[in-house]
Amino acid sequence: MTRTRLYRNGSLILEDFPTADISEYVKDPDAAVWLDLCDPCSADFAMISEEFGLHELAVEDARHEHQRPKLDRYRTHAFLSAYAISVDEGSGQLTTSELSVFITPTALITIRPDHRFDIEKVVERWDNNSDLAKYGVGYLLHGLLDHIVDGHFAAVQDLDDRIEAVEDLLFDEGREQIDSVQRDSYALRKNLTKLRRVVLPMREVVNSLLRRDLHIVAEPLLPYYQDVYDHVLRATEWTESLRDMITSIMETNLTVQGNRMNLIMKKVTSWASIVAVPTAVTGFYGQNVPYPGVNTHAGFLTSTGVIVVASALLYWVFRRKDWI
Repeated sequence: MTRTRLYRNGSLILEDFPTADISEYVKDPDAAVWLDLCDPCSADFAMISEEFGLHELAVEDARHEHQRPKLDRYRTHAFLSAYAISVDEGSGQLTTSELSVFITPTALITIRPDHRFDIEKVVERWDNNSDLAKYGVGYLLHGLLDHIVDGHFAAVQDLDDRIEAVEDLLFDEGREQIDSVQRDSYALRKNLTKLRRVVLPMREVVNSLLRRDLHIVAEPLLPYYQDVYDHVLRATEWTESLRDMITSIMETNLTVQGNRMNLIMKKVTSWASIVAVPTAVTGFYGQNVPYPGVNTHAGFLTSTGVIVVASALLYWVFRRKDWI
């Protein structure tokens, strides 16, 4: 599936025109062409390679998925790899959508391996900021990066909320709460690791775009890219702090479980000490030898009194020491 747009002198001139016309438009220095390929085939890669003179290594990176977020510079163009993130509201599962981008002086080519990346949100962002269209490819790239980074920021915020919810359950009693904390903390740690692999490299990507020697970002667009870079830094720092928080939750959970186990052992030991008193007394009176009070009511009352008094005394002592 292919989508195209043509901007000239800050205005949207054409949309969804044939790819065969691209070579004519990219020769115009006042034009900015956007080409989007979703699930492209070998013929699509051959077409863009020929039309835009793309380097074979950059095309190879675009053909193969699971690239690291990066920005590679070539003689006539740049290649950018990035990931958009979406969060399932119910399960909290993170889903990444890979995006490959070729950046030339007069064209922006986006390549999506599937439909998971919602390109319509990017188009809406372009249309809502059409006053910046006069800056050509830099304007298109800014809208794309701004959408991606905002998605990263939203994912970090969602993870933060879920971590706080787990913290609220950390000291609750009950088997269900304990299992929930353990299960959710490991799931959050897995999602955070996935998010970290996507968010952290973006700092280097956006910082490289701000370099003046690349000539990708026009001078008036620098504040807008700086704003995107600021969001990247905030998302990066937030991700690192969440990493410390989830580690702290897991360590605290182990400590809490250990403390609960110690408390249980203390109570069991105390009750075992109390039970040992009647066991010892009845065992003594159960000897098959004569002793004072044998076969009399007085002996029975004496043994019963010793059991009650000793058990009550031990219970009072353990209760006072908070062992029960």
